[in-house]
Amino acid sequence: MSVILQHVLEGEDLAKVRAELAETAWISGKRTAGAAARGVKENLQADGSASKIQALERFVVEALRRHPLFEIAARPARITRLIFSRYEPGMTYGAHTDDALMGPADDKLRTDLAFTIFLEDRNAYEGGELVTESALGDQSLKLDAGDAILYPATSIHYVAPVTSGARIAAVGWIQSFVADAAQRETLFDLSVARMRFAEIGAPREQLLLLDKSISNLLRMWAR
Repeated sequence: MSVILQHVLEGEDLAKVRAELAETAWISGKRTAGAAARGVKENLQADGSASKIQALERFVVEALRRHPLFEIAARPARITRLIFSRYEPGMTYGAHTDDALMGPADDKLRTDLAFTIFLEDRNAYEGGELVTESALGDQSLKLDAGDAILYPATSIHYVAPVTSGARIAAVGWIQSFVADAAQRETLFDLSVARMRFAEIGAPREQLLLLDKSISNLLRMWAR
């Protein structure tokens, strides 16, 4: 299941992120690629050792966590550090799968989900679509600045070559409390239905029954 999260960053928050990245130093993205992906990764990324970038990571993650769909779609237990990536003309990230485990050797997390937060206006660059492979064929996506896509880290995916302008994004990975994708989708559907019923003024007793079912399924499935 993939979910689009609109307006993760907007207004002053988006302007702050873009302004700080405009002043950052960019290094080769190969430094954070796994062994299998290193040969197909050609991009730049912000230097994660810089204190300003680490603070910016926390700022963006806080915005992501505030989004009303993020919690119910991801059921996040842990989130990796963010990577701010930049693709200039000719750069691409070829077809790959994400590493199943990420992080320091003594503190690895399981990558159930990946996310990309687009930070540049979609009309400011050509190419750079996020493409995921599926049984229905390739699914290509390019979102407005501030919007995000949450998708299974298990998929084969790639970033199409940028032909003009610069594609700038924040990417990260999530270990979910609910490892099974079908169970996460069931919980998401129930939670969205609960939100919609609340919006139209459904009786509290009916909402409580949905709350009970969602909570009990979480007790069964969360690890």
